[in-house]
Amino acid sequence: MSAPSETIAAPFHAPRQSIWLGDTAVLIYIALAALIVHLIVGNRYGIHRDELATLEDARHLAWGYPAYPPVTPLFGRISLELFGTSIRGFRFFAHLAQAITVVLAGLMAREMGGRRGAQLVAAAACLPFCLGGGYLMMYVAFDCLAWVAAAYFIVRLLKSGDPRWWIAIGASIGFGMQCKWTMGFFVLGIVAGVLFTNARRFLRSKWLWIGVALSILIWLPNLVWQAQHHFISLDFLSHIHARDIRQGRTQGFLPAQLQLMGFATPLALAGLYYCFFAREGKRFRMLGWMYVVILLLFVVAKGRSYYMGPAYPMLYAAGAVWGEGWLATLQRGRAMTIRAVVWAGLAINVISTIAFWMPTAPVNSRWWTISNHVQGDHREEIGWPELVQEVAKIRDSLTPEERAHLGIIGTNYGEAGAINLYGPQYGLPRAISGVNSFWQRGYGDPPPQRVIVIGLSRKYMDESFESCRLAGHTWNQYGVKNEETADHPDIYVCGPPKDGWPKFWDDFRYYG
Repeated sequence: MSAPSETIAAPFHAPRQSIWLGDTAVLIYIALAALIVHLIVGNRYGIHRDELATLEDARHLAWGYPAYPPVTPLFGRISLELFGTSIRGFRFFAHLAQAITVVLAGLMAREMGGRRGAQLVAAAACLPFCLGGGYLMMYVAFDCLAWVAAAYFIVRLLKSGDPRWWIAIGASIGFGMQCKWTMGFFVLGIVAGVLFTNARRFLRSKWLWIGVALSILIWLPNLVWQAQHHFISLDFLSHIHARDIRQGRTQGFLPAQLQLMGFATPLALAGLYYCFFAREGKRFRMLGWMYVVILLLFVVAKGRSYYMGPAYPMLYAAGAVWGEGWLATLQRGRAMTIRAVVWAGLAINVISTIAFWMPTAPVNSRWWTISNHVQGDHREEIGWPELVQEVAKIRDSLTPEERAHLGIIGTNYGEAGAINLYGPQYGLPRAISGVNSFWQRGYGDPPPQRVIVIGLSRKYMDESFESCRLAGHTWNQYGVKNEETADHPDIYVCGPPKDGWPKFWDDFRYYG
């Protein structure tokens, strides 16, 4: 009888998960969904007043502007080169920047030890600010990306202990300072986080100081521009801050944080608990101090509530990780109930943001009325083509002699920007204005001898210009009351300034 043959078991290999189904892929799918929502509704009304300023600055690239650093106009210029004056195209990079922050929030949760569930919760919690704060082409989107990128690299630093991550942190800070100067508050939060925790050990590392040097180097072109222009942005910020306080825009800062977080508030509080008190979160305590210090600084400085928006993704990530660990200690049924409640709350946040903070409501519907009561930006996207059409009609009513040396004055950047965007199809001259960057571009050579004036009071024009007459009114096809139709609806035709253009222009500079 022959001996039984020996069998050799083949080694076991767990099936490899497809890259298309991995955790990172799912985060990217969520971000892409947000991007698609932006693209679907991104042209619903029109271009916003503030975007018209960015669009005009995008045509005049520089290392700085009175109202903001250069990154947002730079991406605006890239959009113009790629997509022309399409509103969806103009907003694309703002959408993309916010979509990336969603992915980074999920990756932060992973680096803190969170599994897929925690990563998805962190990403979903960031969606409302991504959707509401990223649908306009404004510096909010790029500022948020810079904050979240810096926070992500700080998490990598704290997890690994590798000081070389300070290079990436410094690069993110430098980029942020080229986006919006509130990055300076985030930097102060980082400094406090280092000093108040065992991250003090990095003060002896050359990599931290290389990161500091890199951040300054990236910011340096804007800093030099500011020096060359007598730090004009400090004057601008002083004026805008005083206006915000006077108009009550900085009131209720702390209660407004609850509105900013919505049903994700417990998640953010859990993140603070995780960073300050949980044993597993001890190494990430720096994040907790960063948030608390930034919050206190904005309270003292009387900042606007949305300035804190970019600080929450790191708390959402930490809270999601803590929550995942806590749920693992509960009975299965109770844990499933809590998960359902969490996801329902996050879903309500997203749905309400799409409903009321994005341009989804039909104009003049009851839904529109509620949306405008929640926030009034949408009405400022209505009526710009009609305004330019009215100006063109007034121009056509002038004599050939009056049209020969015609200028158009837009008092605010929305009016001037709209003329420069839609005016070429009517053959209108480019608008001039005393506001922000427009003032630096002057009044033209030769100077106008007849001007169409939008937005100035009759009293001011009678004092400043020769022979003014009422020539038309601003309007829009929906009859929507906004700043143009309600606050300064009259359009005038005037002669040249009484004291001459140089003297008038010196006194015409202002911020808004």
